[in-house]
Amino acid sequence: MINFKTILLYVFLGCSILVFSQTKKPEETLNAVDSSSNVLSQKKSNLKGYPVAPFRDTLFTVYNKIGSFNAQNRANAITSRIEILYKDPFFSKDSLSLSRSEISLDIVYKKDFLVMSVTDLDGKTMGSTDFALAQKNLAIIQKAVLFQKSDNENIDWAKRIGLALLLITFIILIVFAINKLFRWLRFLIIENKERYFSGFKIKESSVLSPDKQLEFVLKLVTMVRIFFLIFIFYISLPALFSVFPETKNYASVLLNWIFSPAKAALMGFVHFLPNLFSILVIVVLFRFILKVIKFFVDEIHSGQIKIEGFYSDWAMPTFNIIKVLVYAFMIVIVFPYLPGSNSPIFQGVSVFVGILFSLGSSNAIANMVAGLVITYMRPFKIGDFIKIGDVTGTVTEKSSLVTRVRTPKQEDITIPNATVLSSSSINYSANTNKESNGLLIHTTITIGYDTPWVDVHKALIAAAMRTDSLEKSPVPFVLQTSLNDFYVSYEINAYTKQPNQQPSIYSKLHQNIQDCFNEAGLEIMSSHYTSLRDGNRTTIPNDYLDKDYSTPGFNISDKK
Repeated sequence: MINFKTILLYVFLGCSILVFSQTKKPEETLNAVDSSSNVLSQKKSNLKGYPVAPFRDTLFTVYNKIGSFNAQNRANAITSRIEILYKDPFFSKDSLSLSRSEISLDIVYKKDFLVMSVTDLDGKTMGSTDFALAQKNLAIIQKAVLFQKSDNENIDWAKRIGLALLLITFIILIVFAINKLFRWLRFLIIENKERYFSGFKIKESSVLSPDKQLEFVLKLVTMVRIFFLIFIFYISLPALFSVFPETKNYASVLLNWIFSPAKAALMGFVHFLPNLFSILVIVVLFRFILKVIKFFVDEIHSGQIKIEGFYSDWAMPTFNIIKVLVYAFMIVIVFPYLPGSNSPIFQGVSVFVGILFSLGSSNAIANMVAGLVITYMRPFKIGDFIKIGDVTGTVTEKSSLVTRVRTPKQEDITIPNATVLSSSSINYSANTNKESNGLLIHTTITIGYDTPWVDVHKALIAAAMRTDSLEKSPVPFVLQTSLNDFYVSYEINAYTKQPNQQPSIYSKLHQNIQDCFNEAGLEIMSSHYTSLRDGNRTTIPNDYLDKDYSTPGFNISDKK
């Protein structure tokens, strides 16, 4: 049996063992920490460190990698980013801050530029925490950048001023060279003007005389010189602005003002190229169609092809109408391929132009329609001698809008086609071809009843036969148009094939009438008189009187 003393002994031994075990645990824990520190120290000694030295002096060392970035790559990247901070003219140390990410503690500049990342492993490698190491490196970077900027500030300004002066000198030399080159080019052009400039002609029509051509080329050279100077000046400003940090942003702004629109225009043109080729194919196809039509029109106009009821002088006007319709149809097809054709602004401008054209060209359209109607009515052609209203003269021009007439007084009168269509016109040249007798010229004289009509007829016909521009066959003839109270009206009629010479023909005919009547002893007179039947001779011609006719005497009676 176990007695009471034995039980007490076992209890004492258990308590002793428990107390001993409790006092031994802190020592084991301390030994464990010491062994861990020894392991980290041994591990750091086994790692190769890469210095971060943007300013030749090492700021700190990187031992560990992050992802695919090894320690060397990390050190090089951090060095280059610190150099970027140094080059920032508006650097402020307060812009550097710490930012916690998922796997690291980052040092960032202005909240968007990552300078470096510090991981938990970096802190343990340095025997510290990631936060303490990040704070330490942040302070080092701030101090190093500020020290370098204060130390090199004067040197940097001296370099910038020197570079600016060098750029200005270079720009002055370029401007001087451009002016010198263009002065030499102007002198060369002027010295050889007789060799290079002989005028510019289109189908024997002088468009530019040699002097005008020289003047145009000299102005073109001046414009090119000004363009080059403006281009050099505009490009040099960004270069000068980029030298100084305070104006560096202006350089990019100035360049964007040119290159952004230029890039947009270039890209727009590149995107337009497929549509451009489609437009070219459509234009070439329609031009070929017009050439085929033009061939048949020329044949009809020259009389090689004859169509019943279609006159040859209708060929060109008809072709012009067809050409307008073909081009209108071509524009309808090409329109969707034009850049901006689907734009509401483009469509609005098109509608606005159409309204202006409709409202402002009503008279023009009326004249064009009238000109088209006149063309197919064929009332006259160029060279005809006509009369429209009160205007008489030769037709010198027929256009879609107006008709121009030159009077015998050499006055050019422009008549709108709408007026021509609404007025009556007389064409004196319509029947003056070889197959017809010609235009009938006529003039009227009045002779008293005492002159035999046979003698008057003979004198008038003789006068017409003497007139050079009147036809001898058919023979001229006389019409007695009226028997008036005191005289008879005689109208001489003769044919001519020179209607545009009417003023001179009438003048010569009147001269010959006077001569022939004088030669025949006939007096051109239309007497107005009061006859007393008991004392005056009768007005009947002598041929019709009795042989024993005598003039009666006056009867006088004396009444009281």
